[in-house]
Parts: sequence; C-alpha cells; structure tokens
Amino acid sequence: MNVQRTLLLLVTLAAAASPAWGQQEGPANAGPHNVASIPDFSGIWRHGSLPWFVPPASGPGPVTNRSRRKDSGQSDYGQLVGDYTNPILQPWAAEAVKKMGELSLAGVTYPSPANQCWPEPVPFLFKHMAMQILQLPDKIVMLFNEDHEVRWVRMNEPHPAQVTPSWHGDAVGHYEGDTLVIDTVGIKTDRPYPMIDLFGTPYTEKLHVIERYQLLDYAAAKDGLERAAKENWRPAGPVSPNYDDKYLQVHFTIEDEGTFTTPWTATVIYLRDRLEWPEIVCAENTFGFHSDKEIGVPRADKSDF
Repeated sequence: MNVQRTLLLLVTLAAAASPAWGQQEGPANAGPHNVASIPDFSGIWRHGSLPWFVPPASGPGPVTNRSRRKDSGQSDYGQLVGDYTNPILQPWAAEAVKKMGELSLAGVTYPSPANQCWPEPVPFLFKHMAMQILQLPDKIVMLFNEDHEVRWVRMNEPHPAQVTPSWHGDAVGHYEGDTLVIDTVGIKTDRPYPMIDLFGTPYTEKLHVIERYQLLDYAAAKDGLERAAKENWRPAGPVSPNYDDKYLQVHFTIEDEGTFTTPWTATVIYLRDRLEWPEIVCAENTFGFHSDKEIGVPRADKSDF
C-alpha cells in the first residue's frame, strides 16, 4: 500500500511538472520574472562522484580527504580521513573530524546517516549521486535516488518566525534571473549521526545553507569539472567526451557560527541522466558495517516451531 501511494504521488507530481504544463503556468508569484525567463531545471540529474563537494578555486572551502588514491590522486573513498587542519573548523569540530579519520585509518567504517539508513541532513543529502527535480509553480520537489528521500522547497515564501527543526530543514526558494536560489535553516541536530559530509564534519542549530542552481554550457562548467575530476572519485569513470547537454551547477554557501570560523563555499556539478533510474534502498541485511556483530538483524535464540 505504501509503495502504491508513493508511485501515485510521483506520477501526479511528474505529470504536473511536465515541460508543457510548466511553460503554460510558470511558478506562482514569480514577480518580475516571466515564464520564459525561468530555466527548466526539471528532470533527472547525476553527479556520480564520491565525495560530492568540489572545492572553490580560491577562498574557504569544504573539508577534503587527506587520504588519496594512488592511481589518480583523487579522494580515497575506502579511507575517509577528513582534513582536520582546514581553517574553517572550530577546534571542537576539528577534533570531531580527526577522531573519525582515526577510525577510518584503523580500518573501521564509522557510522553515518548513509550507511545507517537515516535521513540525511542538507548538505549531506547531496551524497546521493542522482536527483530528480520537479519544478512546480509554488514548490520545488527533489527526489533522491537512494532511500526514497524527498525534499520540499516552498517558493516565494519566507521562513516562519519560529522554525520547527526537521530532517531536511525549512527550505524556501526564489528565482534571481536564470538562477534558482534555495535558503535552508532549521536542520535537526538532536538526531543520530549529525554530520554534513562523509568526514563527520558536525553542525549546530545555527547551520544555514544557501544553494544557487544554474544551467551551464561546457565552457562555463569546464573549470568546475576539472576541479571535480582532480578532487573526487567517479566510480563510473570520467565524464563522457560525447556528452552534449547542459550542466547543472549547484553552488553552496555554508554558514554555522557554532561550528565554522567563517562561511565557506563549494559546488556540485550534475549532468542530465537519460537512463532508467534503478531503485536503491538501505535495509537490514546479513552484511554489516563497522564491526556490528549482530548486524542489526532480528534473530531468535530458539526456534518458534
């Protein structure tokens, strides 16, 4: 029954967000922007990288991996050792990242929202290699390709005076010319595994994330793609030289006075994905992570029959 309801929701939203419908109606309360000026961000997009943040060309950037692959010099996904010397980190946050790295160096896969099947906070949520954007008049809906995570963004509305913390926070959006801007606050902190990246970088209730979405051609995306190829491992291999479509660049500005010494930035670059979207779920199984002897699977001490 839950699967049927989910399918019905996705079919309904997808039908509403079809290009023809969007071109006729456009986002509600779009202000000075006419429908033709609003880019079509709808569809499936995939970045395919681990980790996912691309450091800026200059200025404060995200925590990166001190452990590098010997074949390419990229981040080693098998050994997640965050750079705790990054000056964006306050001392307590640097210590948290350092401890996670020590676990990884000892061969321990430490728990995270991803490997523990918990909802992922923004911006950890962008670990998902693919997302589908449904661009509706009064909201943006983001469907992520793992664990059925869905994010809702209200358009042209302010944050409430009192934000109730939630898994993905309170997200509001608007258009600035050809750019979709999303502002998120109120991301839940009293939860297991509160981290914003694979290196265990913590956050507090002061976390504030601003995302700026733009469609780029190759010339505009080239610098970011080159930095991404240098930093992050792409399991499926390099971006195809035959790719001939727009790139979706998401530029992040991260602020948290309780964790960071300064605001910092990063980007993620997506390609349009024309392939079938397989279902990927996180579930109990007999193959465990991080030395869990019971592996979280229910068992009986004696037979029921």
